[in-house]
Amino acid sequence: MVIIMKNDATPKQIEEIEQKLVDLGLKVHRIDGDIRSIIGAIGDTTKVDKRIFEHSDGVLRIVRIMEPYKLASRSFHEDNSVIKFDGTEIGGDKVIIMAGPCAVESEEQLFTIAKSVKEAGATVLRGGAFKPRTSPYSFQGMGEEGLKLLRQAGDEFGMSVISEILEATHIDLLAKYVDIFQVGARNMQNFWLLRELSKTNKPVLLKRGMSATIEEVLMAAEYIMSGGNYHVICCERGIRTFETYTRNTMDISAIPAIKKLSHLPIVADPSHGTGIRAHVAPMARAAVAAGADGLIIEVHNDPDRAVSDGPQSLFPDQFKNLMEELKVITWAIGRSI
Repeated sequence: MVIIMKNDATPKQIEEIEQKLVDLGLKVHRIDGDIRSIIGAIGDTTKVDKRIFEHSDGVLRIVRIMEPYKLASRSFHEDNSVIKFDGTEIGGDKVIIMAGPCAVESEEQLFTIAKSVKEAGATVLRGGAFKPRTSPYSFQGMGEEGLKLLRQAGDEFGMSVISEILEATHIDLLAKYVDIFQVGARNMQNFWLLRELSKTNKPVLLKRGMSATIEEVLMAAEYIMSGGNYHVICCERGIRTFETYTRNTMDISAIPAIKKLSHLPIVADPSHGTGIRAHVAPMARAAVAAGADGLIIEVHNDPDRAVSDGPQSLFPDQFKNLMEELKVITWAIGRSI
């Protein structure tokens, strides 16, 4: 249940509504917008008499949320959420580009790539320091040393930093270096990790699981939001289907679907969505045209020698050309890059 307060509702009136909800055994979540406050009541609201609140001072209207995901639902928050971090906003008019190598391999490699993607227009540097690999014999990442290099490169080139977190015990470590936690597809339903991330105040980029439905993505986002962290960014990165030509099947339709069902921003990952370098740019263009609030793209200065995901990583020149193409698309749909 959502209680929408009037524009001129006083702090006292808002507090009185919150206290009534707490007295009824409900959990309260409040969002203060530029115009009005919205109070979400989570719990068994089926027996709550709406009249208790409808005629209370300061209340504009009450909305019942029918979706299983409450806080992530657009019924809870009608306007698009804009996630702010390190001077950057995602979910607004500007399409945010996150780019960098799949894995941090060395200082020279990372700084070379960071410089090229920054010059092309990317604002967030991506890179893996801890790598969840299918094979236990594959490169597992540089760990904290990789995180230090990411932070140094981000500071050097004026970029925010995003890196993947694999387990809850790493939260404090990553928090020292990154601006955004990335939850990979394999961990989308690692509910213990999501609960622990809900206690932080850093944005979380939540990648869609390999076989997850759209509702399951939003329910995973709900885990993070229910603990008090509303800074969630969904990510479409392709799903596993019967098709074997591409690494995954990139579900472009998930972008407008999530935008309709939820107020949360969504970015697209065409690198993992296709797994084939030649297909990354076309799917990136399609994702932006479909309404994606951002892209996360793998770029490598020498992909043939990359320790991971070389075949899907763009060369710097290819990334630069893509950025020029995206400027045209964003202009056509009333956005910018």
